[in-house]
Amino acid sequence: MTAPLWLRDPLAILAEDAARGVVVQDGRIVECVPAGGVPATPGAAVFDAGAHVVLPGLINTHHHFYQTLTRASPAALDRELFGWLGALYPVWARLTPDALEAAATVAMAELLLSGCTTTTDHHYVFPPGLEQAIDIEVAVARRLGIRGVFTRGSMNLSQRDGGLPPDTVVQAEDTILSESARLIGAHHDPRPHAMVQIALAPCSPFTVTPTLMRATAALAAAHGVRLHTHLAETADETDFCLARFHRRPLDYLEDVGWLHGGVWLAHGVHFAPDEIARLARAGVAVTHCPCSNQVLGSGHCPVCDMEAAGVRVGLGVDGSASNNASNLMQEVRAAFLLQRHRYGVARVGHRDALRWATEGSAACLGRPELGRIAPGAAADLALFRLDELRFAGAQDALAALVLCGAHAADRVMVAGRWVVVDGAIPGLDLPALVARQAAAAARLHQE
Repeated sequence: MTAPLWLRDPLAILAEDAARGVVVQDGRIVECVPAGGVPATPGAAVFDAGAHVVLPGLINTHHHFYQTLTRASPAALDRELFGWLGALYPVWARLTPDALEAAATVAMAELLLSGCTTTTDHHYVFPPGLEQAIDIEVAVARRLGIRGVFTRGSMNLSQRDGGLPPDTVVQAEDTILSESARLIGAHHDPRPHAMVQIALAPCSPFTVTPTLMRATAALAAAHGVRLHTHLAETADETDFCLARFHRRPLDYLEDVGWLHGGVWLAHGVHFAPDEIARLARAGVAVTHCPCSNQVLGSGHCPVCDMEAAGVRVGLGVDGSASNNASNLMQEVRAAFLLQRHRYGVARVGHRDALRWATEGSAACLGRPELGRIAPGAAADLALFRLDELRFAGAQDALAALVLCGAHAADRVMVAGRWVVVDGAIPGLDLPALVARQAAAAARLHQE
């Protein structure tokens, strides 16, 4: 057992009855200390949180780590999704293990520094030599101390078969399924508070065959893991599904056995009202990716309509080549502004945006022990200071994080361990990492 630690008297905290902070021990929150109270837990050491706003650790439910290598790539600028993918597939086909390791380290480091304590990644590009991609990502996550749900992505519908990706980046169905089973056996921890889990994630309707979707659903059910995919991201995707499958994307999803509570979807921009109701009845969750959707001009997820219907909604930064960042706190503000623009002041507040990135995202992953500050929950916390120029004069500390544009956490705790201290990741040489990743990105574009 580890000694208890009292995070005492925070400037503000996103929790009920915890005005005097929280006590953590053995990777869990063991006590919330109300106003005027003291811990009942004996022998707690003290961390003075008087300069900090304390949030549950933010949870990123959709990402593509490898895309940090193709930020602001000239060939992909000012394109909508299909053209953007077409420009970048040939570049991604040249990925190497060293390049992916650098890209994943950059992505996860940026997430941690933004207050993110749990991340997913949707890796679906496996050129020859990169068969161990997910294993590489898991190793980086363990080294940095971030929780991860790593989704084994897949593509098997290439251009010659009527899909979007070139032949060089797709795999055979048997290979995909055997590798998916191997990764579950090697890395998936089904227990609450797990640091590493695996999910299965065929990429999209325009990159994967229906037979692979069905087989992946069966494999996931056999092993008790969750399913993830892109859906209803663009109008082009709807047109593709109607032309190829004679169904809208959600009808297609139901046909292949994916309309159930073990599924969370990325984007959800183009669902009709009756389809939102079907998602709610089935228990399917949706990840809102506001920055990526705006950069690609895809539209935006109808978050308030979804929540009103009973759909669980989380946040994701999406790929660093469409968002061009991996900062989840910035994503909170982007979601707040975009959804307030759509629904108005009365329906969207700063606490809604924070909830999407915490409890909403935890629901996407089926992880109720995450995304909240309460006894028994994971000791995953993000602490922000308000002494930057951007916060000068701010009166409501929680609102200031969203309205004034917080982007960097001062301290981050995962499973009771500090993984960010004074705005830095202990032991990580950030300038050396940036240089190594930049060199890998340059090689990828020059080849």
